[in-house]
Amino acid sequence: MPINSKTKKQVKNKTSDPIRLNHYLAIKNIATRRGADKLIESGVILVNGKVATIGMKVTDQDDVKVLKDTTSDYKYIAYHKPVGIVTVGPNPGERAIPVKDFGEGMFPIGRLDKDSHGLIIITNDGRVTGALLDPKKNHDKEYRITVSKPVTNNLLRGMKEGIRIGAGVNTRRALVRKVDPTTLEIVLTEGKNRQIRRMAMAYGFDVSELVRFRIMNIELGNLKPGQHRSIMGAELETFLKQLGLK
Repeated sequence: MPINSKTKKQVKNKTSDPIRLNHYLAIKNIATRRGADKLIESGVILVNGKVATIGMKVTDQDDVKVLKDTTSDYKYIAYHKPVGIVTVGPNPGERAIPVKDFGEGMFPIGRLDKDSHGLIIITNDGRVTGALLDPKKNHDKEYRITVSKPVTNNLLRGMKEGIRIGAGVNTRRALVRKVDPTTLEIVLTEGKNRQIRRMAMAYGFDVSELVRFRIMNIELGNLKPGQHRSIMGAELETFLKQLGLK
C-alpha cells in the first residue's frame, strides 16, 4: 500500500525490495534520511499500525503512516549573499553564511563563489537539494555580470551557443541579453564551478561584478547584501511544485 500522510503527497517511486525505513521516507519525499530518523525516534511513524523503530525495513506492501504534517516544520529563506562570504566549506579565517541565525538545521542550497553576490536559498528541507541541483531538471538561474571591456559579438555568440571552458567541460546553450556595452544578463540551466567567469575568460574578459538575481521563480528583489526574507505563500507553492515536491 502507498504511504499515507497528512501531507497528501503522491507516491511516484515504487519500492518492491525491502529497504530501510529512513531511505523509504526519503524517496517518498517525506524527509531526508537524517530527518526521517528523527521522525521515527519521535514516534510519529507507523508501519502496519505499529510505531516504527530505527533500522526496520519496509516495502510498498507495508502501510506506512505519518502522524503529522512534516512540511509544516520546513523553512525557506531567500538570502542576499554578500561578496566575501563563502557558501560551502570555508577555510579558517573565511566568513561563512550565518545559517545558525535562521534556525536549527538550516543550510544553503548550491553555491555562489566568494567574489560574487546575490541570491542563495537557505532551508532545512533536504528534499530541495537534489530537486534543485539535479542537472537533468534544467532549472533556470539568472545572473547579471559586468565585464572589463565592451562586449563583443564573439562573446555573446559563445555564451549563447555554449563553449569549452576546460578539458572535456562544455557549457550548455544559454539565454543572453546585452544590457549596455559592458553588462550582460544570462540565464543558465546548469551550475559548473565559476562557470560564467570561465566563459568570459575564454574570450579574454574579466568579470568585475557578478550577481545572481533569480533562481526559478524566486527573485532577489530589493534585498541588500546580508539581508534575507522568508519564502512563503504562492511563491513557495510555485517553487515546490516546479521542483516536483508538491
